[in-house]
Amino acid sequence: MSDALRNVAIIAHVDHGKTTLVDQLFRQSGTFRENQRVEERAMDSNDLEKERGITILAKCTSVEWNGTRINIVDTPGHADFGAEVERILSMVDGVILLVDSAEGAMPQTKFVTGKALALGLRPIVVVNKIDRPDGRPQEVLDEVFDLFVSLDANDEQLDFPVLYASGRDGYASGDQEAREGTLDPLFERIVNHVPAPGLDENGPFTFLATLLDRDNFMGRVLTGRVQSGTVNVNDPIHALDMNGTVIETGRATKLLAFRGLERVPVDSARAGDIIALAGLEKATVANTIADPAVKEPIAAQPIDPPTLAMRFSVNDSPMAGREGSKVTSRMIRDRLLREAESNVAIRVTESADKDSFEVAGRGELQLGVLIETMRREGFELGISRPRVLFREENGQRQEPYETVVIDVDDEHSGTVVEKMQRRKADLTEMRPSGSGKTRITFSAPSRGLIGYHGEFLSDTRGTGIMNRLFEKYDAYKGPIEGRINGVLISNCAGEAVGYALNALEERGELFISPQAKVYEGMIIGENAKPDDLEVNPLKSKQLTNFRSSGKDDAIRLTPPRRMSLEQAIAYIDDDEMVEVTPTSIRFRKAILDPHERKKAKRKAES
Repeated sequence: MSDALRNVAIIAHVDHGKTTLVDQLFRQSGTFRENQRVEERAMDSNDLEKERGITILAKCTSVEWNGTRINIVDTPGHADFGAEVERILSMVDGVILLVDSAEGAMPQTKFVTGKALALGLRPIVVVNKIDRPDGRPQEVLDEVFDLFVSLDANDEQLDFPVLYASGRDGYASGDQEAREGTLDPLFERIVNHVPAPGLDENGPFTFLATLLDRDNFMGRVLTGRVQSGTVNVNDPIHALDMNGTVIETGRATKLLAFRGLERVPVDSARAGDIIALAGLEKATVANTIADPAVKEPIAAQPIDPPTLAMRFSVNDSPMAGREGSKVTSRMIRDRLLREAESNVAIRVTESADKDSFEVAGRGELQLGVLIETMRREGFELGISRPRVLFREENGQRQEPYETVVIDVDDEHSGTVVEKMQRRKADLTEMRPSGSGKTRITFSAPSRGLIGYHGEFLSDTRGTGIMNRLFEKYDAYKGPIEGRINGVLISNCAGEAVGYALNALEERGELFISPQAKVYEGMIIGENAKPDDLEVNPLKSKQLTNFRSSGKDDAIRLTPPRRMSLEQAIAYIDDDEMVEVTPTSIRFRKAILDPHERKKAKRKAES
């Protein structure tokens, strides 16, 4: 049975075409009917994935080709979701490494490939988007080989098969000049190059939980690969943690196999099968689910530590409870603990006052996605500025560093280098990448990168591409300059008036429009000077019996500056917060009362 089974993961940098390629594998294996209407990038089922065009959650699927069942795992390509990639690689026997024919090996390519090679997996390299006019397939192949060598790949791994493909147009070939055909060469490579699971079908049942989700009818559903033995519906099972302690016992009430985009109930599963299992209430990711006779857990892959933390607190602004339905600390606590349970890259710590929680994760995007998901579920939150997590080693304070790879038009490279060096980044490589672009690589403290992305896009007129990847912990680099400008703070509550905002425009850039509801301590704009300034956005025009000779000029306001959630979180200073509700994103001071705020500032300075 397992001889006709292959388990393979598709790994790549973000936006190199994984999910689009899986769409074509579905179509050409007959998983979709010829006339079946299917959404583009069918595997990106989450709303945020569709909006952002990125994969956030790892997903399992399977296709059948010439009598062989191929289980495919589509993985996230962004470094912030790397924990997903690490876990799922333990479920597969081979990987398809997808590389863009123009962009080549990128930071995330290095990250996921390093994890795969360390597990002894032999990759199939697919140079995708071969039809790009700026493609450079031979150079890209050399880059991949150099990358494998730098990651200590063994001789078997260095002898990798290569295919040239266009995932969008659905063809793959050993010839880089090919511009048509089918994906049959890729199916053949998978069957011939990826080994069958070759696990012990006669031993006791063991299964490593790799992904966790919830179902309204089945409860907790654990996904992973059966490592040995066979399991039938209603068999007795127990869960072991990484130390071998029994967490709970129960029965396998439901077994589900992956068929295309569906999870289909099955009566049994054997070694090598990737399945979803229901029936346990406490078991979680990295636990071993096994026959009650098994006492030894399966070794689980260690996860890289979180590097960034934010404080999630109860929304205590004067507008609290008006726009959201979930506002209490208990609701926020339960939701965050549920997230930490299924997402092992997130760590939640409750504060002493029970009204706020420190949430640590891999990066701003990962935590931003969590906040966006929560606000769509009806939560109201107060979010603090992100801070990096330091650690002590040999009496020395250390901070996280990231490898930053920037592709930018030649004309903007000087500005980017200057800005990055002001943020204490070290330039490690700079080379032309063709088509009037330069690729610049830095080693930068994560602290200096908080809030830089929006500025970077402005500096490069929206044409620059920045990719970041956790590199190491190293010596603390000293203070880094933050935001230069102060903010405009409302000193009263009510509805903003156009006349007042018109007068305030000369003070700086506004974040609100007329009729916007404001409160004392709310930030309504950016001051043109470094200091914070308290202003009155409610001031209306004095009415008199006298008229000027000319008609009153109509007020024309500059459109206010709107920021996305990630931009807002990156913008705020240490004494500020972002108020997040299902319908609004507002800026505010952490301490709303101006007198209390001044007292706290004096105390901090002393």
